[in-house]
Amino acid sequence: MELKVLNISLNSLNTIEVDDTIFARDFNQALVHQVTTAYMSGSRQGSKAQKNRSAVSGGSKRPWAQKGTGRARAGTTRGPIWRSGGVTFAAQPRSYAQKVNKKMYKGAISIIFSELVRSERLKVVKEFDIKEAKTKNIIALLKALNVKDTLLMTDELDENLYLSSRNLYHVGVCDTQSIDPVSLIGYDNVVVTELALKKIEVML
Repeated sequence: MELKVLNISLNSLNTIEVDDTIFARDFNQALVHQVTTAYMSGSRQGSKAQKNRSAVSGGSKRPWAQKGTGRARAGTTRGPIWRSGGVTFAAQPRSYAQKVNKKMYKGAISIIFSELVRSERLKVVKEFDIKEAKTKNIIALLKALNVKDTLLMTDELDENLYLSSRNLYHVGVCDTQSIDPVSLIGYDNVVVTELALKKIEVML
């Protein structure tokens, strides 16, 4: 299949040939959902920790004698029903990471790109050509492309592009090495350079 390539500086249109097996795949909601949730789960810290009755300090001595006081027997003051006692089912640090096969991950990314092409949310440009780190340059670029909520993707991270866009709330920047399913789905539009598109095709 062919995709249109916009040359912003010359204001002209060309086309680029891309592989149908990567950019024209059928949508698989179950796979995209699994890979997306696995990615989000993997980014969780999982550092929550509470103290159970054995981790709370104190409580080794009986609060009163076993017999003769008339009160209910008690062996410790650190049980869950006591004030200052341990938590019944105390949370412990854990990993939320889920195993996802490489083939599944690449398949999900490919499906997302295919859906972006179908819904006309993927735009290809020759290059961004940001000479200076100024926010107004990115605003002018987005205006020329007629997009707002956008992920800008390059083959290698461009410092001027990153510095120019970091003050804009609905604009993200990434290179081909840091593609993730959440970012691709989260933005309304994805603008990718021609070189980055070729690199993605090789990766997938």
